Amino acid sequence: MPKKLRLLRDQHDLTTEEVGAHLNCHNSKVSRIETAKRVCTKKDFDGLMELYEVEEPKLSELKELLTRARQRIPPWWYAYNDVISANYAEFLAYEAEAMSCFEYQPLLIPGLLQTEGYARAVTGVSYAALGPDQVDSLVEVRMRRQERLREEAPLFLDAVVTEAALHLLVGGRDVMQAQLGRLLDVSALDHVRLKVIPFQAGEKRASTGAFTLFGTGKNSDADDVAFTESAENTTAFRDDPLAIRRLSRLFANLSGAALSEEASRELVEHIKEELIRDE
Repeated sequence: MPKKLRLLRDQHDLTTEEVGAHLNCHNSKVSRIETAKRVCTKKDFDGLMELYEVEEPKLSELKELLTRARQRIPPWWYAYNDVISANYAEFLAYEAEAMSCFEYQPLLIPGLLQTEGYARAVTGVSYAALGPDQVDSLVEVRMRRQERLREEAPLFLDAVVTEAALHLLVGGRDVMQAQLGRLLDVSALDHVRLKVIPFQAGEKRASTGAFTLFGTGKNSDADDVAFTESAENTTAFRDDPLAIRRLSRLFANLSGAALSEEASRELVEHIKEELIRDE
């Protein structure tokens, strides 16, 4: 399948940049699909078939090859099926394909920004009924997710947290110091935006709970998805444009109540220094 896609591109004398522009993605993604390093999604496949003007019976042949390829090369998180819920697997699938992520967390550091020590501490509490090996697996999943921030065409992350998330001593002082240091390092990246809602914001920082919005980079709202977190599970609003618009407005309001990126970094540094002084 990947070789056939490369052949079609060559036949149309197109560069990976041109194909990426049509799919609204980075050319590196096109290259990974053509070298079987990334599974071709149905959405990308349909876009490629349109671009290459593939017609029947060739189209049906390629669709069959796509189905077989997806069965042979499952996503990386399939190896963790024993600890990943169906909702979490769905979340990971959207995160893997998204171009942007907008996340609000009232009490915890976003998973994409967590250190291993911090992730282990919160996972051990959230999944207290699981054994040590299962907790290890969930921590591995969280660390693997962070590779999206290190790809050639990285995920754009816009994260908003409350000041409470910075003060909560998750895992103890050493773990929290390392976590705050990670926030300072990662927030310096061009594709990561971190803003903190200070205690002084009062009721403006109040929200019902954590949520995440994934954007595909397309123009249609139908291509976006929202996830809200609860104590029981993670719920997706895939086919509810109204819910997505409401959460988008809520995120904009929360971001507006937060400190600037520079002031947020200064607050993180201040709290980190306080932890060191109090030792």
